[in-house]
Order: sequence, then C-alpha cells, then structure tokens
Amino acid sequence: MPYIPHTPDDVRAMLDAIGADSIEDLFDEIPAHLKAAGKLDALPEGLSEMEVNRLMSDRAAQDAGAVSFIGAGAYQHHVPAAVWEIATRGEFYTAYTPYQAEASQGTLQVIYEFQTLMTRLTGMDVSNASVYDGASGLAEAVLMSLRANRKSKSRKVLVPTALNPRYTSATQAIVENQDVALQRVGFDAATGQTPLDALKDFEGEDYAALVISQPNFFGSLEEVDALTDWAHANKMLVIGVVNPTSLALLTPPGEWGTEGADIVVGEGQPLGVPLSSGGPYFGFMCCKQKHVRQMPGRIIGRTVDMEGKQGFTLTLQAREQHIRRSKATSNICTNQGLAMTAATIYTSLLGPDGLGNVAAHCHANTQALADKLTAIDGVERAFTAPTFHEVVLTLPKPADQVLAALAEKDVLGGVSLAGDYDMNNAILVNATEVHSEQDLQLFEQALKSVLNEWREMA
Repeated sequence: MPYIPHTPDDVRAMLDAIGADSIEDLFDEIPAHLKAAGKLDALPEGLSEMEVNRLMSDRAAQDAGAVSFIGAGAYQHHVPAAVWEIATRGEFYTAYTPYQAEASQGTLQVIYEFQTLMTRLTGMDVSNASVYDGASGLAEAVLMSLRANRKSKSRKVLVPTALNPRYTSATQAIVENQDVALQRVGFDAATGQTPLDALKDFEGEDYAALVISQPNFFGSLEEVDALTDWAHANKMLVIGVVNPTSLALLTPPGEWGTEGADIVVGEGQPLGVPLSSGGPYFGFMCCKQKHVRQMPGRIIGRTVDMEGKQGFTLTLQAREQHIRRSKATSNICTNQGLAMTAATIYTSLLGPDGLGNVAAHCHANTQALADKLTAIDGVERAFTAPTFHEVVLTLPKPADQVLAALAEKDVLGGVSLAGDYDMNNAILVNATEVHSEQDLQLFEQALKSVLNEWREMA
C-alpha cells in the first residue's frame, strides 16, 4: 500500500479547494538551489521481496565469524532471551504514547519502574522516561544546565577532550545554533585523565556547567570527586556522562564529591539492547530534585485515586506537543519506549548482583586482554590511569593499517584514535562478559601474526 493513499483525483480535488495549480506550488518559497533536482533519478530500481531478503542475507553474512573488540560507546553484552520475549509482546511492542493515563496504566507503570531503576543506579533523585540516545541526551543536559544554573549568565559549558567524540560532535550540532559555546578541556598525556591543572585557567570564570565522563572515552577513570567539588566551588553545575554497566561497581554520580552531580546522562544500550547495526538505542537522563522542572521529556508519577487504588500518571510533561514551542524545555526529547522497556526488563532480571557480575567480568576481560596484547613486542598501554571496560594501546605500526589487517583475520580489533586525537598508532580496545578466553587468545595471535608479518617484510 502506498504511504500516501490519495489518488490523482483526490490530490486534484484538494489542490482546487485551496486554489493551487500543483503540489509544487505549495513549496514555492523554497529556493531552487536547495531542491534536489534530478538527484532522485540516480536511485536504483526497486527490488522484489525475494531479492531484498537475499540482499540482506548476503550483507549479514559479511559479519559472520568475526569477533569484535569494538566498544567506544556501543557494547556487546549477553541479553537473556526473556528480555525481548517479553518486550515484543503486543502490549509492550505496539503501545503508543500514554496521553490518556486511564487507558495506559501498563505503559506508565513500565516507565515508572524504569525511572526508579535509573535513579537507584545513578544515585540521583529524579529520572525522566528516556531520550533519543546518550549523545543527544548530553545536548539536552547542556541546554538544561543553562536554565538551571541561575548563578551563571553565560552560555558556555566546559567539555573534556576525553569525552566520546561522537557525544561532543552531536552536542555541538544541536546547541551551536542556540548560541551555546562548548569550551574544550585537555587531558593528561600520561594518565589519560582530565586533571585539575587543566581547569585552572577557568577558575573564577562564568561557565554554566562542567561535563565529567566516567569512565572517559579512553576507558580511564576520572578523579570525579575532585572535579565535582572544583566545579561547584566555581559556581558551575556538574553534568555526569556515565556508562550504566560501570555503575554496578563505581561510585554513582549522585555521590560524587561533597554534593554529587547535578545532571546525569548516558547511553542505555548496554542494558539489554543488542548492537543492531547502530540502533535504535535510548538515552537516560536523571537530575537532582531541585532541577526537575528544567528537565526535558516526560516524568511518570505514582499516586492513588479517590478510592485509594494505586495508579500512574504523567506528572511533568513540559514537551513541545503540550505547550508553546518557545516555552518547551526541548523539541527533540522523544521517549524511546521499546528500548527503554527492554532495559527495564533486563535490569530487573539481573538485579544488583547480576549487574555487578556483568561489570566485574567486563573489567576482568578487558584487563586480561590488555595484558595479553601488551606482552607482544612493541605493544604498550598508552595511559597509566585505572580503566574500566576499555583501554588504549599503542602499536609499532599505524593503527588504521593494523586494524585493516586484523579484519582480514576476522578480528575487529577496536577503534583507531588517529582521526579524533591524532594518535596515529593508538587503538581503543574493549572486552565484555561475552568474550571467552578463546576470543582473547584469537586477538592475541592475530595481532602477533600481523606484526610479525610486517617485521619479516622490513
């Protein structure tokens, strides 16, 4: 069935009713040079259902047999079969936005349970119903900090260079047209951390917030207590960017420093959402109670009705659909309901002990992998700080070349740092609980083989 089911006669009747000669006349205010003239003609012919199935099968087969050690913000975890068996039941899979509370109690309760789990995991007071993803969630947090920090008159936020570059670029794309400046803060070349010394130039200056990533993009653990207290001493809010799996082991952001972080965001994909070729994922967002009215998105609350029966309702929903756009806290804060539901089921099934075991196995496997690889001549750790989930290694050859050679041996050996950090010989490698000892040995032998082949050619 066509996406727009109107017949040519229907279209003609509507155009006659509004006095337009053609559909093109409805868009005459768009300059000609912005229109995609002729570009759509380059699209290939459509395929049959059978051909599409074959095409997608062939593409999926290209991934077969490869073992991945790529992390960098999206992680391969074991997802119990029960998670998506429950999440794809009709009452969850097809549930729509809960505008009518009396008809949406199940959906509202799931969101409420998600919010409760996220506040417990992060140590914060309030969670919203989720946002698009972790990167856009950071952009929302930056904009929120400008509204919430009434001591600041600036539209500037401090952002560490050691933050995931994808988060930085996404945030920049969203906030730059709203006259917001992101000031970069460098990292220590020895530890891979954001040192207090790097913040001295900003002491006493007017910035709305400091972003702290824990762990940071390099996997290095930041000195979050010192950074948080420094920011508050300089009248800045603290925006924490966290990996939810790490929070089963690390101090939650609500307990950083003397007062804790003010806003916390992150990518929820590790909580029961498969890699799925890049999405869809979801972002989580939490904050202190005193900032709750500046939080974008919707918040679900629990109450009782006139008969004393428990019920759930939309407590705060300052979204663009409900109020004037100019007054909305956000225009892009869609709740990623299905992925959020899966995360709620996953987190509930595993519980605190299960999440702790996953995090501990991830840490142990990453350290074991780093030990195996650094035993190879010419491979070293790039930084000295403690790490979680991933680690940066330096190689005796350019990273891009090494990764390409490893891929030919069915090992996806991590992420090159050449493009984002000009660290031409450095790779970011990750291991999780799904990697076996055999997988780690496979990576070790493949890397050893690649480097030996080059040495023999030299």
